[in-house]
Amino acid sequence: MSEQLPAGWSRTSVGTVFEFSYGKGLVKKSRNEKGPFPVYGSSGIVGYHDDFIVEGPKVIVGRKGAAGTVHLCLENCWPIDTTYFINISGGVDLNFAYYILKNLRLNQFETSTAIPGLNRDDAYRLSISLPPLNEQHRIVAKIETLFSELDKGIESLKTAREQLKVYRQAVLKHAFEGKLTSKWREQNKDKLETPEQLLARIQQERQARYQQQLHDWQVAVNVWEKNGKKGKKPGKPITPTVIRSPAELELSNLPDGWCWVEYAGLCEQIRNGISAKPEGDSGTKIFRISAVRAMEFALGDVRHIHNTEGLYDEYFLAQGDLVFTRYNGSRNYVGVCAEYNGDGTHLYPDKLIQTRLGVQAVSSTFLEGAINCGESRRFIESRIRTTAGQSGVSGGDIKTMPVPICSAEEQNQIVLYLAAQTSEIDGMAKEIEAGILRAETLRQSILKKAFSGELVPQDPNDEPASALLARIQTDKDSRLAKPKTPADSTIK
Repeated sequence: MSEQLPAGWSRTSVGTVFEFSYGKGLVKKSRNEKGPFPVYGSSGIVGYHDDFIVEGPKVIVGRKGAAGTVHLCLENCWPIDTTYFINISGGVDLNFAYYILKNLRLNQFETSTAIPGLNRDDAYRLSISLPPLNEQHRIVAKIETLFSELDKGIESLKTAREQLKVYRQAVLKHAFEGKLTSKWREQNKDKLETPEQLLARIQQERQARYQQQLHDWQVAVNVWEKNGKKGKKPGKPITPTVIRSPAELELSNLPDGWCWVEYAGLCEQIRNGISAKPEGDSGTKIFRISAVRAMEFALGDVRHIHNTEGLYDEYFLAQGDLVFTRYNGSRNYVGVCAEYNGDGTHLYPDKLIQTRLGVQAVSSTFLEGAINCGESRRFIESRIRTTAGQSGVSGGDIKTMPVPICSAEEQNQIVLYLAAQTSEIDGMAKEIEAGILRAETLRQSILKKAFSGELVPQDPNDEPASALLARIQTDKDSRLAKPKTPADSTIK
């Protein structure tokens, strides 16, 4: 059963009322970027030039790359050869054409797997409903009014999202400056250790763990020797780094019982990952670099690698490991860390750095928060180096990074407080994202109503679309019958 059209509307096709013309190539080195005319690629404006090839306003559609994307240019411009520019018949409002083409989702006709492309013949065959010209004007006015209100709402939600990020950082900063637990310290001041006592206890614990590791290593070596030295000899544990204060750094003052230490002194292992290239869809899971963001570990963001005969067994992550990004295209994601809480079946690549704490007196969850804010983060940012478009830090930077520590009891108080706060913040963030999604869904609903005749009322005095289509066809027949001359070219 065919859809009932509103009074005065007609069913037609894209190819009947629109002509998709090819843009013209203009390589970057040939452009004058100081020129006034925008140069359009499939994704939008890609530069400027001192000349143009089509007079605006003009609707432009992506042909290659971001195929099917629709842009409205209100001035003279230069669409390049990865685009179509749309010639519109006189019976169609320009803005109406923009909205209806945008609503058609032309990217559904991408025909190339390597470089997505839009074949204009596919677009031409699409069916559209055309209202009278006066109703087109009314529809456009209503769409723009409603979209303006939606845009204001979305902008408010995005502002709230940015404010929430700032608030999250403020909470972290206060937590690791000791401000959030000042009342707790006052209530427990008779139980607080001095920084010297805290460091001495951590050092003793670190040495005791090392002695146990040495014992376990010697047992493993004995077993290896009894088995005829088959396989790889067990590796000897690394001698613990002495815990020391950061050298020659101006750091903020900390509360009583707190102190700054170099990160290396708390770790028994700091190591880059596997340089071998992952391959295939099976094998051992290995994280992508994108799996690690500040205090966020995407356990499902993995590739696979063949761990033949346990070649990479020593690179399996363990619960509580703090993993840093070593390289990234964006400085914002370099040197950030997240705590691994997976099942121990994941490897990590060489663009990540695994660190494993060697003391129980310092919580990895506590350090995860401390490292991603305040002085620790500023230190890492000051060490970022950029080469060939890639920003990075070294293991040495991680080792000398200053981190604040306090008693295990106070660490626990901070971890509990942050868990409650971040849960509340995450809840608000989800509400904001849901609001943005609802607004975009409503935008699609508005367009659907617009092109089905439900957005504005019909006026029986309007000239029907059938008359517009008749004139469009007459003009098209006249152009086809007339011999073409260079002056007839749409491109100037």
